[in-house]
Amino acid sequence: MFWVLFLLSAWAVAGLACLRLCLAAVRAAAAAAAAPRSAAREHALTLYEAAFLSGGPRRVADLTLVSMARQRRLLLAHTGWATVVDPCGRDDMERSVIGAIGPEGQSRIAPGRAAAATADAVRGLADRLVGAGLAVPDGGAGGAGGVADGVRRVRAAAATVCVLGLAALTLPLPTTEPRLLVALWFALPLALTLGCLVITRMEVHPYSRWASPAGQRLIGALVQRADGTADDRTFLTSVAVRGVHAIGEPDLRAAFAHQEEYAEGRRERRV
Repeated sequence: MFWVLFLLSAWAVAGLACLRLCLAAVRAAAAAAAAPRSAAREHALTLYEAAFLSGGPRRVADLTLVSMARQRRLLLAHTGWATVVDPCGRDDMERSVIGAIGPEGQSRIAPGRAAAATADAVRGLADRLVGAGLAVPDGGAGGAGGVADGVRRVRAAAATVCVLGLAALTLPLPTTEPRLLVALWFALPLALTLGCLVITRMEVHPYSRWASPAGQRLIGALVQRADGTADDRTFLTSVAVRGVHAIGEPDLRAAFAHQEEYAEGRRERRV
């Protein structure tokens, strides 16, 4: 009867994950209902705001780096280094990036980007977007209560149920307990997780860690206005909404590729 312990564990994992997702969905719905809808409709997103709603603080730092590089006020080398050309930032975000690079005016992109993403200017931007009902509360601070995080937990719970079920089926079972019956018992918590994911996708999708439903609508409107044009703002809008992977310039792509390799190497050294 050891398989019963695996079954109880599967139900506990599935039930807790689904409960957290349901609570997150309820909180998101309550926040959307309480948001000042008229103010949200009248709000015109800046590129910094679009970047935050699409990818959080790091996306804002990436957008600032790319914007300054496009204006030749910052050099992003294909080796992964950033060099300040113009030390006078034109807004708080640019001044945060310049300060993150350091007094010597040169540093690797990855640590500079990480420092800029935690600057006061980005936190102030997050607070303003939350106050306008466009950002998910606590999402910009890496909160774990959002719908997107809840969906990831339920997906992980579904995978865990499958693993526990396979582990239970590998155990020696009495002849009175056919393996098909044991598999059907494990199919119940699996059906719970999959059903929860389907309902969430139908009712809440698209779900975002950063943008509220009102914020997502404004991002869509911003992209529609940018489509069909080929100016510099369209390029930066693509970076803000889709990230640095939307960059078509080889040198910039190489610079940010080195950034990702540097960050991955730091993680491996910590492990």
